[in-house]
Amino acid sequence: MTTSERWPALPYAAWKDTKDTLHLWTQIVGKVRLALTPWLNHSWHVALYVSARGLTTGPIPYAEPAGTSGGLGEFEMEFDFIDHALMIRTSGDHTRQVLLRPTATKEFHGEVMKALRDLGIAVTIDPRPSEIPGAIPFNTDGVHASYDRDAAHTFWRALLATHQVFTRFRTGFLGKASPVHFFWGSFDLAVTRFSGRTAPPHPGGVPGLSDDVACEAYSHEVSSAGFWPGGGGYDEAAFYSYAYPGPQGFADARVKPQAAFWSKPLGEFLLPYEAVRTARDPDAALMDFLVSTYEAAASLAKWDRKALECAMGQPGQCRVV
Repeated sequence: MTTSERWPALPYAAWKDTKDTLHLWTQIVGKVRLALTPWLNHSWHVALYVSARGLTTGPIPYAEPAGTSGGLGEFEMEFDFIDHALMIRTSGDHTRQVLLRPTATKEFHGEVMKALRDLGIAVTIDPRPSEIPGAIPFNTDGVHASYDRDAAHTFWRALLATHQVFTRFRTGFLGKASPVHFFWGSFDLAVTRFSGRTAPPHPGGVPGLSDDVACEAYSHEVSSAGFWPGGGGYDEAAFYSYAYPGPQGFADARVKPQAAFWSKPLGEFLLPYEAVRTARDPDAALMDFLVSTYEAAASLAKWDRKALECAMGQPGQCRVV
């Protein structure tokens, strides 16, 4: 695979309508997981994960209907961006699919909920989108109806390449770290490191998100990095890195690569996706960004870096202790 195929072009304007629709569709699926999964710190229980074909919920527990084993089963929902279908599979070997094609969000919502009912999965979700100002409820949204197959596939290819670099970056930390996971509220792939210390209460105020959830998410000091396809004040695909709470001097830190910069409106470092995609070594450019922004945050906030960090992991090699 060539570099351009692994890191494909992702022009924001060309697929904005599909992105906005897909954002809502991932929220519908994510809210199913939210409704049925026990709470895990920092809302880790709601996220989706990059898969070999798209984005998946992973296994979700549910009570199997009468006439079957009658116990607890598992099901999984996966956006397949190769065959362009939302696949719903149960541990009882039953499957339903909802085709991904241009259709109103209210229709997609109805089809997903019907597929779940047909599988005997009882679930009710809040139809109000999260973290989207002025959003229309899923079950009445006839506005967002775009789905460009090529654009969705390209976005997934960008997620795959990003996931590989984020996953390697995660191996260089011994302290508490999140999985590499996709948050459907903000529509971004993220990985977060924790100092182990508590943080001041988060002020909240996130549209469509309760202050309690925001407070719980940022209960401890973090250095967090991620990738999102644009929107919300920056209409270009980009990588980001921020610290909470932001240590004094963080905005003035020298970070890599040269294309990275501090966004005062967003309060975080940004690195345009296009700068990574067109770099001589995209993986190295992104890793430089992840490492340098983390080191700036951890050093300025006086994290115990010696106790928290380790060498990057290598395939098949046990970490030396």
